[in-house]
Amino acid sequence: MKTLQHDDKKLIEEVIRDCDICFIGMADTDGTPYVIPMNFGYQAGTLYLHSAQEGRSISILSRNPRLCVSFCSDRELLYQNEEVACSYRMRAKSVIAWGKVEYVEDFEAKVEALNIIMRQYSNREFKYGAPAVRNVKIWKVELEEVSCKEFAAPYKRN
Repeated sequence: MKTLQHDDKKLIEEVIRDCDICFIGMADTDGTPYVIPMNFGYQAGTLYLHSAQEGRSISILSRNPRLCVSFCSDRELLYQNEEVACSYRMRAKSVIAWGKVEYVEDFEAKVEALNIIMRQYSNREFKYGAPAVRNVKIWKVELEEVSCKEFAAPYKRN
């Protein structure tokens, strides 16, 4: 089994779409790391997230808006010999991306971002109450750099 690096945009987007959460990593100005799981939506190289208006992540991002996001799909535990621990490996595909958070403030743009987020989880159309839209913090992250790996890929035989 080997690890493969992928740059195929279609495969990268499949990995992202197969996930129901992503992990957002931030670093405060003193270097303290902070990682949180979040629901998300993805469209055309842009990640959309939502949160409360205030909190630790918002505080950190106000000082350092750069973040790293991690996705992992198709997880499966494999082994070559059931009795040998070193032969076990997790087969998976992962995407790691970097970008800078911008906040969406326009009401209609927030609704569109919420629709993008909801499309990650459902094909239904949704309605949103005006107070809920006004009170939600929408994060928009243009993915500037993206890395994709496939772990425990089988060796191809000729």
